[in-house]
Amino acid sequence: MKKLMLIITIMALLLVLVVPFVGCSDKEATFVDMEGRSLDDLEGKTFERVVCIGAGALRLYSYIGDVSLLCGVEAIDNTTAEVRPAMFDGVSRPYQMANAEVFNTLPICGKGGPNDQAAEPEKILACNPDIIISEYGDASVANALQETLGIPVVVVHTGSNGVFDEKVTKSFTILGKIFNKQDRANELINYIASEKAAIEEKVKNIEVASQKKVYICGLGNWGTTDELQTAQNYAPFNIAKINNIVTGLTKDGIQPLESEKFMELAPEMDIIIMDAAAVKNIKKNDEKRAGRMARLEATKAWADGEIYLEMAYNAYYTNLEIALINTWFAAKSVYPTEFADVDVEAKTTEITTKFLGKDLNAQIKAKPQSFGGYQKITDPAAFFAI
Repeated sequence: MKKLMLIITIMALLLVLVVPFVGCSDKEATFVDMEGRSLDDLEGKTFERVVCIGAGALRLYSYIGDVSLLCGVEAIDNTTAEVRPAMFDGVSRPYQMANAEVFNTLPICGKGGPNDQAAEPEKILACNPDIIISEYGDASVANALQETLGIPVVVVHTGSNGVFDEKVTKSFTILGKIFNKQDRANELINYIASEKAAIEEKVKNIEVASQKKVYICGLGNWGTTDELQTAQNYAPFNIAKINNIVTGLTKDGIQPLESEKFMELAPEMDIIIMDAAAVKNIKKNDEKRAGRMARLEATKAWADGEIYLEMAYNAYYTNLEIALINTWFAAKSVYPTEFADVDVEAKTTEITTKFLGKDLNAQIKAKPQSFGGYQKITDPAAFFAI
């Protein structure tokens, strides 16, 4: 009898140890969001009321999903909201322009904007969504919001390399599976890949080190920028094999260049590609204007009339279609012979139509802070005059 009891006790202990292990293995997630959170329970379900929160979430959804399913938007994307961040209203945000009629009819699920990066549970709940697409933070934030509201939260991300970032591909794939839009997701993923390959094909025989030195100027970051804001690892330059004059910084990503370093490089800046986000700050009539103008006037690009204006691609995070158009524009500006057959306005029409189903070329140029759209600034003194 004692022997039988010993055997039963041993078997019970083995079950305690083994069963949880087997259960964990059986439940291993096969479909996860960008924070590694399981989405297996969502696959195959139908969602009819969607809200998107955080910088870039609504944009990503607009590329892939059905905007008629939206039941709320952040105030930054509804221009009829009484209280809202308006810092990007003069800037081209194609997803918002393409869908303004829909967005402006929807209730507010949060304030949004670079200065309000936190979910607002009460406002979200008032919109009565059955799923939340979020660009906020990490898994713990998403888990807490999901537990609080009892509504599934799916995290997507864009990444620092914008339209060419692997996180874009993964986020498109996630949205495609959740909303039964796999064909649309694959269409856009393949289109981006084909555009990248087309640019790379045109520059495949170029030796970067022997080319003109180019400065990327005024990149926007969380709503602020100036002529010193740049990046040493700028994806469009990398893909188009453009010789970035800025190197040797302690980190990658958008960051200010020290004024002394800018002046050191100025005589060697053959070409400046200026993001339109910087123009209003350069033109600002304040006590620092003389210094800003002196820096620009010291550049070789200013003297040679080799300053080019690209559209602001960071406006409440990354406008992916603008980032792609910017790559074509920068490549054509630096390598006019290799890209002689490329018409930037036609490319803008093509790319915005592919991403959002509408030709937004005219609307992009018409935005006040587009300053006339893609162009070579042939008379910089007149262009930057107050």
